[in-house]
Amino acid sequence: MERLRFEPVNMNDMEHNKTGTTIIILTLVSFILASCADAGAAYSDAEKVSMQALSTETPSPEPTVTAEPSPSNEIPAFKATTETAEPYTLDFVDVFGQHYQTLIDTDLPMNPYADEGFIREDDIKKYEDDSFTCKVGVDVSRYQGRVDFQKIKDSGFEFVFIRLGYRGYGKTGSIQKDSMFDVNFINAVDAGLDVGVYFFSQAVNEEEAREEADFVLNTLNRIKNDNSMKELKLLGIVYDPESILDHEARTDDVTKEQFTINTIAFLDKVSNEGYVPYLYCNMLWEAYMLEMDKIFDKGYGIWYADYEEFPQTPYDFEIWQYTNEGSVPGIQGNSDINIRFIPK
Repeated sequence: MERLRFEPVNMNDMEHNKTGTTIIILTLVSFILASCADAGAAYSDAEKVSMQALSTETPSPEPTVTAEPSPSNEIPAFKATTETAEPYTLDFVDVFGQHYQTLIDTDLPMNPYADEGFIREDDIKKYEDDSFTCKVGVDVSRYQGRVDFQKIKDSGFEFVFIRLGYRGYGKTGSIQKDSMFDVNFINAVDAGLDVGVYFFSQAVNEEEAREEADFVLNTLNRIKNDNSMKELKLLGIVYDPESILDHEARTDDVTKEQFTINTIAFLDKVSNEGYVPYLYCNMLWEAYMLEMDKIFDKGYGIWYADYEEFPQTPYDFEIWQYTNEGSVPGIQGNSDINIRFIPK
């Protein structure tokens, strides 16, 4: 639901007789009460809307890390740079074209990328300016089936994030390894791609978040030891918390504060083991579901998902997942494509 915008009331334009004033005041009170109810419903919807995610599957009892294509709209691209340090209101859209507004904290690290730096080469989006260049990559899970990583590498893609596992969103919330993780991980390394991993979280508290981190670390240690990859340096480990749209999920009642605590618990644990920590999120999560000041205070990398023409977030990020409808040699069907921004 689009957020209501209230226009200021000019009291000088009101009639000054007692009866007229009373009627106007009662009318205003009724309008405000009705509007607040609508606004509260809009906020509730915003909290529960599913984030853009890491594959094109529909949610099921085994989470599929779902993403919806963003419809075309007339919203102009957001210019990340700003000349004022004053907070301001950002209007943005979700993947369904629904409008939202959020207050931007300009004391946080800001998006340093200029819209004019984005270019297309062979239908692949890239970035170049005086401060940054880029690498282009993909992300995969078992839903992409058998992936030919050598074809991906030979086509000019340089990195891949692979789903290592997930926690189910049902009441049990059991942790599972992605059934294609071992094959994907080994083949991607053999093809010479830079490799990172991500975990789809449904943790409801920090204890569960740490349990998820332990699962990731143990799985990585095993596969690296079994395949003589002890010295392999990963791009990073990504924490991917998501809401489940149109399904009842164990995380439905998790608060913004608790999601933030869970994120810190997971990423601190993998960081302490020497891995680069990343948070996967979109503008809805930055606006409503996370305390971004605490996230940035920890210095985590941000993998930002947004399928608009340009990134809508005013906040800093290091990776942009810009589409889930890309065509990538070696992957059947639509693919997620990502840009990594590399400082010069």
